[in-house]
Order: sequence, then C-alpha cells, then structure tokens
Amino acid sequence: MRRLYLLLIMFCTMPAWADNHDQLYKVAGWPEQRAHFNDALTAAQQRYSNSLPPAVFQALVNNSNKRFAAQAMDNRAEGKLRQTLADPVPALTFFDSPLGHKIVAAELLATRKDQLAKNAQGLPHIQASDDRVLLIGHLATALPAREAGAEVSLAIAGVAADSLSQMIPGLLGAGQAQGMLDGQRQRLMQQISSELPNTLLYVYRDLSDLELEEFVTFAESAEGKAYYQAALAAIRAGLAVGQTGTGG
Repeated sequence: MRRLYLLLIMFCTMPAWADNHDQLYKVAGWPEQRAHFNDALTAAQQRYSNSLPPAVFQALVNNSNKRFAAQAMDNRAEGKLRQTLADPVPALTFFDSPLGHKIVAAELLATRKDQLAKNAQGLPHIQASDDRVLLIGHLATALPAREAGAEVSLAIAGVAADSLSQMIPGLLGAGQAQGMLDGQRQRLMQQISSELPNTLLYVYRDLSDLELEEFVTFAESAEGKAYYQAALAAIRAGLAVGQTGTGG
C-alpha cells in the first residue's frame, strides 16, 4: 500500500517538475520581465494621455490592456519558446546555475521601474579593460539585444497606430502604419547598436571577467544560439508583434 501511495504521489507531481520548458521560462526570469514591461506600459499610457484626444487615448488604453494582458503575454511567449526551442535542458542547466542566477538578477534589476526612472537620461559611462570590452563585444553580437529592445520600444507605438486607425478610419492607409513601424524599428536598432556595449557593461557590471567569459561561451555555443533565437521569437510572440487588432 505504501509503495502504491508513493507511485501515486510521483504521478501527481510529475508535471510540476518534468516540464523543462516551463522551468526554463521561470528560471530565466520571463514572468518578472513581463511584469516589468507591464509597469513600463502603465507609464507609457500616462505619457500618451497628455498628447492624444480623450477618445483615442481610451482606445489606446483598452487595446493595450487587452493585447498586453499578463496571462496572455505569458501564454504566447512560453508557447513560442516551447515551439521554437527543441531542447531546453542546456539553457535550463545554465540559467539554473549560480552564474545563471546572477545574470538573471542583473537583467531583472536593469529593467525595474525604479532603475529605468533613475537612468532615464542615459546610463553612466562604464570604464573597462580592453579584455572586458572584447568580451562585451562578443556578447553584444551573440545576444539579440538590438532586436528585442526595438520590439519592446515599438510595442506601445504599434497599439497607438492601431488605435488611431480604429478611431479614425482611413487616417493611415493600408500598410502605411506597418511601414512607419518598420522604419522606426530600423532606426531604433541602429541607436541601440551604438549604445549596446556600454549598456551591457553596465547591466553585467557585477560579473567578474571569468564569469563574463563563461556567459559569452554559453551565448556563442550552439545551445546558447538556439536559446536566444527562441527567446527573440518568444519576445515577439509575447508582444504580439505583427498582429493587428487586440486579439491575443
């Protein structure tokens, strides 16, 4: 009887620990980053309140709240990660290590609303050795930071364009809004590229050179490339990039 009871307990709890994609999603800090995005969304909505007519602003709030609802974003992002990353174990092993925890903590700190407000006028310039600058250069190439940063920045603008089109039909012709966003996406990526080395030096400032080198090794490995490629796809899915309207 005791053996049967133990088997039942194992069977009932297995889904909680057997789903490596779900564990990776949590260990790598995705739910917290989504929460930080929602904080930024609220701040952006308030900024738009001063520049849009009340009806358009309300449409923006309604549309963005629906498109960026927390559970819907998590479902889309985790679903895409699951679909795109065939083997989550290497990334899970890395991010569940002491170094991985340190990296995730640094990334979560950088995107907290108090830190974003603190650095709203720009990050301090970080002095670093030639070796560290070289490592950061490798990391800047390996991480999809330009693309991800542009998508996050454009997320609210995309909803604003949809809301204007919804409230004032014909204001933006077919494909015009998307063309504007695509042009802005390229400009944002160029801007992010110029600032990226100093940004990464700042975000990962508490990593030692050896830890940074280990991070670069993972990011440049086949397993790391697979994870970050899937991560970018998951970010785009979470933000509903390319989807018109508000359906999630």
